[in-house]
Amino acid sequence: MQLARAAVLNADGTFSIEQFAVPRSLDGAVIEVEACGLCGTDLDVASGSLPIRTPLIPGHEPVGRILSIAENYAQTTGLKVGDRVVVPAELHCGECAGCRADESCLASPGTHGFLPTTLSPGLWGGFAEAMVLSPQTRPLRMGTSAPLQRASLFNLLGAGWSWAVEAPHLQSGQSVVVLGPGQRGLACVLAATSIGANVIAVTGLGSRDQQKLAVALALGAENVFDAETSDIESEILRVAPDGVDVIIDTTPHSTDAVTHAMNLVAPGGTIVIAGLKGAPVPFFSTDTLALRRITLRGVRSVTRSGFRNALTMIESGDERLDLLHTHHFDIEHVQDAIDTLRDDPSAIAVSLGRAL
Repeated sequence: MQLARAAVLNADGTFSIEQFAVPRSLDGAVIEVEACGLCGTDLDVASGSLPIRTPLIPGHEPVGRILSIAENYAQTTGLKVGDRVVVPAELHCGECAGCRADESCLASPGTHGFLPTTLSPGLWGGFAEAMVLSPQTRPLRMGTSAPLQRASLFNLLGAGWSWAVEAPHLQSGQSVVVLGPGQRGLACVLAATSIGANVIAVTGLGSRDQQKLAVALALGAENVFDAETSDIESEILRVAPDGVDVIIDTTPHSTDAVTHAMNLVAPGGTIVIAGLKGAPVPFFSTDTLALRRITLRGVRSVTRSGFRNALTMIESGDERLDLLHTHHFDIEHVQDAIDTLRDDPSAIAVSLGRAL
């Protein structure tokens, strides 16, 4: 491959399809992008609500096959031409405690999908036919048997494992409530039920989340509650009168969700905050945390162990994953993909790339 098409986001918020030379001499690797997942951050990038340098090629959830790889990088990663890999977005500094433990970097020097095309060779994002991996990228090998619609779920499934299982140290038999039925909220349901926890409820907004709440039930949630038409605290305490062991808040911008979680969590329980609020939580009581011995955990991105658990789930052939992937587009229809994820109530996981 000498040239690769890419969807470039311009300063005015529009996309253009441009061609880039695929480098032959490199110190990392080049992958042929098979599919790239979209998430809410991509919507923020496209809308201009995140301060980013343009032009750039978005896309930070790519899966693809290695086209070429530098000898030193192959030795470092154990990868070779032809391997299918998934690419965690954050580059690794190689020096922090996270990097030394082969976990998430604590001082990442950059992120795929957020580097401008003015930084040579430009192909730093997954909304493209090919993508360059910096030597600071730490991809993970994936088996070739998984269909692309499942393979493209690696990032959101990794978040489910990182947020629902690892962060709260979730155990089999514990009770879980997931606030928000978006793609990562539903991934939390999958991860929690996979280890034998009881997802006693998932909450959402009935005016837009009916299909997602139905998927939550299909994935193993025992109940779903519409936060617009019911008192979710009363409903959840009806099924868990002693409180909930673990509550995972995936809702963006909703400070009410944190208040609900504080009122619902059992003494000694854990609240995981995954959804960014953009504002302080009114009347937040640290005394309540102390007196009821509540653990409050903030999470960001995905741990490498979360990615590994996600790959195991994908490669296991779990057919429940097909409930999550709803739409796929060619990169030429990138704006349609973004509009679908933002506006279509049936959209859960949306991907870009070659035909599935």
